[in-house]
Amino acid sequence: MYKNSFASRAAVGALAYGVAVGTLQMTVVVPLLPRLARELAASPASVSWTLTAGLLSGAVAIPVLSRLGDLYGRRMMSLVTLALLVAGSVLSAVSDTLAPMIAGRVLQGLAAPLLPLAIGLVRQALPAERLPSAIGVLSATIGVGSGGGVIVAGLVDGDRRTVFWLLAGLAALAFFLVAATVREGLRTRGRPGERLDLTGAVLVSGWLVCLLLALSKGAEWGWTSPVTLALLAAAVAVAACWVAAARRAPSPLIEIPMLLHRSTVGATVASFLIGFALFAAITTVSAYAQGTLGASVLQVGLYLLPTTVLMLAVSVLAGPLMRRFAPATLVAGGSALVTLAAAWLAVLRGGGPGLYAATAVLGLGVGLGYAALGTMAVQHVEPARTAAAGGVNALVRVLGSSLAGAVGAVVLAAGGPGWAFTLAAGAALVAALFAAVHGRVRIA
Repeated sequence: MYKNSFASRAAVGALAYGVAVGTLQMTVVVPLLPRLARELAASPASVSWTLTAGLLSGAVAIPVLSRLGDLYGRRMMSLVTLALLVAGSVLSAVSDTLAPMIAGRVLQGLAAPLLPLAIGLVRQALPAERLPSAIGVLSATIGVGSGGGVIVAGLVDGDRRTVFWLLAGLAALAFFLVAATVREGLRTRGRPGERLDLTGAVLVSGWLVCLLLALSKGAEWGWTSPVTLALLAAAVAVAACWVAAARRAPSPLIEIPMLLHRSTVGATVASFLIGFALFAAITTVSAYAQGTLGASVLQVGLYLLPTTVLMLAVSVLAGPLMRRFAPATLVAGGSALVTLAAAWLAVLRGGGPGLYAATAVLGLGVGLGYAALGTMAVQHVEPARTAAAGGVNALVRVLGSSLAGAVGAVVLAAGGPGWAFTLAAGAALVAALFAAVHGRVRIA
């Protein structure tokens, strides 16, 4: 597909940049929430929807747009998601009230499928020996974007309009870079005659919305309130209907065997747990720094700067690492480092060098884990299903992040930052143990 190695590297670089920008929107509002409540004259519970809305739309968009990419072209869908990210950022930037800002955040969340779409593109374009390196770079940039969102907010000292205008500019640049460098041949399309599973799309969207609404608002509504319990019951019922429909559909949106097969379940579980641990740690660092240490938004960004820098460094080294170590080994080692970092943060008192060192270890661990998760998710999947497999992996990561936001907030309010960091450490430890055991299982 590419005439020379420079062209292929440029394409991978453009896609990696796009994935990083698409991930920024997930965390860029985390340190802005207290200021948004004051500026928009809204309650903290209402303002939290600026975070929840992006997670909800992202969770719904991942399986749908990833599947559309498999069927109709991943390059086109990548450009569509980036255009929506630009539109959502502009809408949020010009908004003076909460409702249009939430609408803008919904559009921004639709950038979540960029990673599986990018993995599908590079898997078709690159030779086998260069594929682990490229996927490692793409996967590691998720962590860069996750930590970078808080840093971007800090660099402009929490000015919401500047944050969203900056995000719009970064997304526009990503659009033009992808359009200029990325190519896609007909051989990357899905099987002839396949169509989008509309029933599956509706059912998946339904149970995800019910589940994430219950998780994100349960603390406010009450975990035993009729609304929360009804949403959880509806999530279970609709999910059961989706499973039954997916088993009968000729081309399901998400293939149930792909979720349960022993060749992909390792990456699925690890992605969920590492996503949980990272998001729980980042949001707790922000709350701890602003609440206990009295830090500004800029200082919060500086505290998390080592996390982003280390994740970026690991993404650069992804190629050599993937050639020397098995994906499961890297995931287990990275998860162990995340466990260490979160446990360190749990017992840490005050800021200073200790906080910077702990966030550096966090970045190293997440970078290692994410660099290998993409390869684990797709290495045993046929090329036509690459974006779908990557979409499943990205979906469970977003679900893990969403669950961390909901559960972490409850634990933080009830037990303080120490218990919230301990929760993140526990999730990472389970991921490390699971990946280590999974790595010893022979995949047929």
